[in-house]
Amino acid sequence: MSQSGDQGIDTQLREQVRTRYAQAATAVTTGTRNAELLVEEGSCCGPSASPCHGGSASTERRFGAGLYEPAAAMDLPVEAVEASLGCGNPTAVADLQEGERVLDLGSGGGIDVLLSARRVGESGFAYGVDMTDEMLELARKNAVRAGARNVEFLKGAMEDLPLSDGAVDVVISNCVINLSTDKPAVLAEMFRVLAPGGRIGVSDVVAEDHLTPAERAERGSYVGCLAGALSMSEYLHGLAAVGFIDASVEFTHQAADGMHAAIVRAAKPSA
Repeated sequence: MSQSGDQGIDTQLREQVRTRYAQAATAVTTGTRNAELLVEEGSCCGPSASPCHGGSASTERRFGAGLYEPAAAMDLPVEAVEASLGCGNPTAVADLQEGERVLDLGSGGGIDVLLSARRVGESGFAYGVDMTDEMLELARKNAVRAGARNVEFLKGAMEDLPLSDGAVDVVISNCVINLSTDKPAVLAEMFRVLAPGGRIGVSDVVAEDHLTPAERAERGSYVGCLAGALSMSEYLHGLAAVGFIDASVEFTHQAADGMHAAIVRAAKPSA
């Protein structure tokens, strides 16, 4: 396929993702439960995206708001919680410390940014980057509702982050890197915006190494977080290629046959 053909497909996939998450934001603001929206058309880690969710009880704990401890999310705006469409809880694994600067890729309705802002305290700061206008509007409203002053939501793409070199100490994301059509660029941008000694704590869908790209596509759609997932080896090699060290991928629960929600960690050298 020609390069222009590849670019055309990438543009189509990107627009599908943007449209899907715009619909999710609209559903939350109009009072439609995100689970109902996901069942209707399917989305990242949702019940109709794959066989990973066997029923309503397991679904509640395997994607979205169900992966957050009730005590942690109970006093957040309900719109921030309902807008969560991820496959993990990156703030629980990033080991955030007082005073740190945090960036959330694909910040959606803002739940991980708001939780991060609490953990880093008034001396720290939490950024969210999202490409969807509807999600950014929702996240900014949620920040006002939560009274969070040490947060900022920026419009941008994961492949070209609107932050300067070394701007943050930690990068997190929740089931969005698999949605990028240029994952090497995302990994390189994460490395660039991290300060020396910084780290990543990412939740994502990751395939077992034996699955080919075609076999991953058979298990679900791109917008459903399956067709575009990296394998474990591809993730580790990609992180090393841009300079990360101490990289690890830990499977947490099954997302489809041979594919898993996972925690991805790595660090930027301090020197």
